[in-house]
Amino acid sequence: MITEKSAMVSVTNLTKSFGTVVAVNDISFEVKPGEIFGLLGPNGAGKTTTIKQILGLLEQEQGEIKVFGLDPNKDDIEIKRNIGYVSEDPLIYKSMTPRMLFNFIASIRGLDESETTKKLQYYFESLEAVEYYDKLVATLSRGNKQKMQVIAALIHDPLLLIMDEPLTGLDAKSAKVVKEVLELHKERGGSVIFSTHILEVAEEMCDRIAIMDRGKIIAMGTIDELSKMADKVGADLEDIFLKLTNQDESVNHIVTNLRKMMNSKKQS
Repeated sequence: MITEKSAMVSVTNLTKSFGTVVAVNDISFEVKPGEIFGLLGPNGAGKTTTIKQILGLLEQEQGEIKVFGLDPNKDDIEIKRNIGYVSEDPLIYKSMTPRMLFNFIASIRGLDESETTKKLQYYFESLEAVEYYDKLVATLSRGNKQKMQVIAALIHDPLLLIMDEPLTGLDAKSAKVVKEVLELHKERGGSVIFSTHILEVAEEMCDRIAIMDRGKIIAMGTIDELSKMADKVGADLEDIFLKLTNQDESVNHIVTNLRKMMNSKKQS
């Protein structure tokens, strides 16, 4: 039974290795009710591995995870009942049509048929996907498969949304709709874990951000808090990120060399 807790998700000293590679290295964070919490970092930083452990898709090695105050290893069914998940790569039944897929989801989740039909109509119209309702998922473009994933994550009104690069492949209008849906979810007291490597999206969407690099959380806080940590008050997230990940000097060096090269070409 889910009870009221101060944190939707609590991660404490989480570690996960694959052979000699430490993918997640002793990280801790909390996700509050009514918060969009960002996991920001380059590909390979450990974001997806962290998410899969929260979902119970990967076995924990060390540390503790609580979701709604419950243990994913013991209460996985109750937890998954209240989570909507969008994976980095679409994990949907390609041999089905969206109609078949959502009938299946509604059945296994025990959703009200009339209410579900209304929600599906709203989401399909909002994401301009009505014409794909009876087409095989396997024939859909990357962006339209992503739309199906997003709808599947939202259809049961979960308490927690876990979104791993959810805007990948979406056109500008659909991406805007998804962003607005996440804001509405937050306003209703729901929480979102939003994993991305796109700095502009994280800056726009997230209330707090954990910056991951090589399996570690190297900084965490609001944009203002992160800017102070980086000694770059008022800077955008790109400059803050580069400073905190010790890449700013390297980028400056590269830009300087590029300028020299371009200037020498002009002179010749």
